[in-house]
Amino acid sequence: MLSLLLAAEGVAQLGAAVGAGLAVIGAGLGIGKIGGQAMDAMARQPEKMGDIRTAMIIAAALVEGVAFFAVIIALLCNK
Repeated sequence: MLSLLLAAEGVAQLGAAVGAGLAVIGAGLGIGKIGGQAMDAMARQPEKMGDIRTAMIIAAALVEGVAFFAVIIALLCNK
């Protein structure tokens, strides 16, 4: 019986680790896409560079915030 409980706890921790990893990978991909598209936009319209940079920073902060909450939720779900 004890081994079943320990196995269930191990699976929960594995699930939390996978969930946190997926959140971090998704955030990395999202921020990379934001940065790449912003660089393209700045190259096409250099006069709008300040506005594009501001929008890029805001979007990246929102992606980071969502990723942070996803990691925290994934780590709290296994308890």
